Amino acid sequence: MHIACCLWALSGTETDLLRNVRELGFDWIDIQPAHLQTLESRLLAQELGLRVSCLGASFGLPPGASLESADSSARETAIAHCLKAFEHAHAVAAQVVYVVPGQDDSADGLTRYGASLLQLAEHAARLGIKLALEHFPGKALPTASETLAFIGALGHPNLYLLYDSGHILLSGEDPAEVICNAGDRLGYVHFDDNDGMGDLHWSLLDGVMSEDALYDTLRALQKNGYAGALSLELSPSLPKPERALHKSRDILLFALHRATFQ
Repeated sequence: MHIACCLWALSGTETDLLRNVRELGFDWIDIQPAHLQTLESRLLAQELGLRVSCLGASFGLPPGASLESADSSARETAIAHCLKAFEHAHAVAAQVVYVVPGQDDSADGLTRYGASLLQLAEHAARLGIKLALEHFPGKALPTASETLAFIGALGHPNLYLLYDSGHILLSGEDPAEVICNAGDRLGYVHFDDNDGMGDLHWSLLDGVMSEDALYDTLRALQKNGYAGALSLELSPSLPKPERALHKSRDILLFALHRATFQ
């Protein structure tokens, strides 16, 4: 496992973001479709030794577009946006792309969403990229268990779960149980903390997450055989986002050492 940083955890120009992330000690970054679009930024990332771990494909969807929309043209627009993002992910050698659920939790809405996901999963597979689906409180798939069941029902070999520690805190699920149940369908991991009520993307251990819970989560990931990124997805609106990232990186490194050698 390696530690990554979501580039949107900081504010500023893209060149400043890349330099700041590298100065904080990160070698891996998560990006959005608008990132690394220029030759200048891609060359700078290469010069800094920054590798792309994951791309959030559903960021920046055009207004009105959604993967579950009853309007076929709105669905096609959303699919086209994601497919273009996948091509960009492939160009920058990202290993994983992910999307978030929509708002329509009706049977028809989920059926339409599933059909869109199957199309996207097939295209991502052709590019050699994993497609992960993030469980998201307040959306159509609010829990990890529901998201895993949805993935299982679709049955596509290139559909995975994106596990988010902050969302787990909100849904009240047991991290080790979720990770165990995910098995080889665990595709990516986000780490962040909150107060148990809002999706605040705080620094680790600043909210309701405990050291023991973090340790148990990492032990579960090791038992699962997960070898991907542990990506810090913190809020850029934190009082001192650079300090929060540095602190969270150190906490993760210490907890990984503890989980490995104890």
